[in-house]
Amino acid sequence: MSPSFTTQPPSCKYALLSFPTPSILLVTLNRPKSLNCINIEGHVELDAVWKWLDDEPSLQVGVVTGTGRAFCAGADLKEWDNQQKSNQPRPMPPSGFGGLSRRNGKKPVIAAVNGLAFGGGCEIIINCDMVLAAHNALFALPEVKRGVAAIAGALPRLVRTVGRPRAMEMALTGRTLSAAEVREWGLINAVCGEGEDVVRKAVEMAQAIAENSPDSVIVSREGVKMGWEGVGAEEGSRLLAEGWYARLQQGENMREGVRAFVEKRKPRWAPSKL
Repeated sequence: MSPSFTTQPPSCKYALLSFPTPSILLVTLNRPKSLNCINIEGHVELDAVWKWLDDEPSLQVGVVTGTGRAFCAGADLKEWDNQQKSNQPRPMPPSGFGGLSRRNGKKPVIAAVNGLAFGGGCEIIINCDMVLAAHNALFALPEVKRGVAAIAGALPRLVRTVGRPRAMEMALTGRTLSAAEVREWGLINAVCGEGEDVVRKAVEMAQAIAENSPDSVIVSREGVKMGWEGVGAEEGSRLLAEGWYARLQQGENMREGVRAFVEKRKPRWAPSKL
């Protein structure tokens, strides 16, 4: 049975959209011959997809992965070289690489890293809300080896997640890290065992989120983001209470969650109106 949407999903040339459940959007980067490198047109497409996720009431969580042996190997360097030769600009949406590396958004996105996550692909996962990796996934910010820099949002975010010494190691050496190593660093949530399907595991995690109040998920995510993005603990608490939590109190899902607990039944969540 196909999900029913209030608005139709954007058309995509370089990614596949599917729906493992009616509340979960799975985005599969689909340029396997190019290791899922993303070109300018692809960035625009993906920016529209993640905006649609936030705007579509029936969807609660997004999952992003790649086709073939790569998650995403970064920018399309052939396109980049051609643009440099003709002095063309390289526009990118405000949401950053793949529409994710600088995304703010309302709803969580989980990365299911099935293989190489290099350059911009690594910048994507650094700003995703949760990250699961296949046992053989590899991570790197190799921009320094190409005479460029990772300016799509990863560097200031990376230091908050793994600390200055490790962020410097990734950014200045450009070396490749294993899934086990980045898990030890705290950059990802978990590494799947050999033979385990990383996409299936990510969808299971997404489903665990989708079973909760969509309003509460949005507000809780916002609170965590405030701390991660440098707002002080007390200021973040005040902003959350006066802004997002006030809106949460006005919605029907808070009343439904409390009522369901009292009546000893499973909550019947309404689509979020936040």
